[in-house]
Formats: sequence, C-alpha cells, structure tokens
Amino acid sequence: MKFLLKMILSAIAVLILAEVLPGVGVDSYVNALIVAIILAILNVFVKPFLVILTLPITLLTLGLFLLVINAAIILLADYLLAGFSVDGWLWALIFSVLLSVFQSVLHSILKKDKS
Repeated sequence: MKFLLKMILSAIAVLILAEVLPGVGVDSYVNALIVAIILAILNVFVKPFLVILTLPITLLTLGLFLLVINAAIILLADYLLAGFSVDGWLWALIFSVLLSVFQSVLHSILKKDKS
C-alpha cells in the first residue's frame, strides 16, 4: 500500500513538473504513473551500477556528479517510454532536481499525516 501511494505521489509530481517545465512532456495520467514506476525501477537496478562505475569522478566532484547520473536516468526513461519526453540534458537535470525536491516535500507531508 505504501509503495502504491508513493508511486501515485511521484506520478502527481511528474504531471505537475511536466506542466511547469517547457522541456518536459507527459501525454496522460497513465503515462505519468508509468514514468514514476519506470523511474523507481531504474533507480533500483541501473543507478547503483552507474554510481559504482563513476565512483572516482563522483568522489572528485564531492557527489555533484550524482546529478548527472540522475539526469541520465531521466533520459533513459525518456528513451524507454513513448508518452514521456525530455528535450535534452539541461531539462533532464532540472527535472530530476525538482522531482527530488517535490517528492521529498510530498513524502514529508505524508509522514506528518501519519503522526
């Protein structure tokens, strides 16, 4: 149940950011939910491999290279899904940062409601 709620909140975040950012587009509500699920799957399976592969540059940049990895994950989701589009690295970077902030706010509100 908690996973489903997180996916719905992530889908809402994707929809809102797609409306706000001109370089990001989502065709429908269902595609936004699929984007949220695909991003969760990519973050579980692909991101750890990329982090280990790029560990020296991540350490050299004091962790800032993780933003580039997040943007790469967003672009990979764009490549995998027909109903989701991102117009380049800059928009993917902005989208990933704002999505992380948005998800943090939504999840903190969710935790406050449970208390």
